[in-house]
Amino acid sequence: MTICTQGRVCLFAEVWDEIVRLNSFGKIIQVCWDDLMRHFFHVRLDSFVVMPNHVHGIIIITDCDDCRGEAFVNKGQSVSSLHSATNASPLPHGTRSGSLGAIIQNFKLVSTRKVNKMKKTHGNSLWQRNYYEHIIRNEKSLNTIRRYIKFNPSMWAYDSDNPGATRLSTEKIRNAMIQYYDFTDEECDIITNFK
Repeated sequence: MTICTQGRVCLFAEVWDEIVRLNSFGKIIQVCWDDLMRHFFHVRLDSFVVMPNHVHGIIIITDCDDCRGEAFVNKGQSVSSLHSATNASPLPHGTRSGSLGAIIQNFKLVSTRKVNKMKKTHGNSLWQRNYYEHIIRNEKSLNTIRRYIKFNPSMWAYDSDNPGATRLSTEKIRNAMIQYYDFTDEECDIITNFK
């Protein structure tokens, strides 16, 4: 999945010499991501990167019998106590408990609260309303997307989410990915569908 900041404003980091350097807001985003497995017991985290104005990550949702999907709820805590829990975030009506949508909603809500608290900007939107998702269906796609996430900082200068990017045609970006990062044509197709 990919989640972008509201208005694609660069809030979380700077990229220097193809390395992401997180600021205090970016560190909050990283911690909120890392905490997902503690609060969603049916989730496994894979590759992830915080970019200046977006995040890319792979979430593996495993089968489970008791997937409530409420973030920051201690195991055994009743759902009725959600509204009074300090870190809990109630799910809006219509979101299936334990789904990717529920996980992303909670990640966005909790990270927004924490960043707004630090910025002293209560109630401001941090993230765009939706997110981009891609179902990874096989090992080849999984490994390709892992590599894309790993190399994303080194491609920041040409990233369409970078407001100061050098604009290149899709063909030139594709050729650079093949030349510099050893992606194949087939892998470039997978990445195009991921983004």
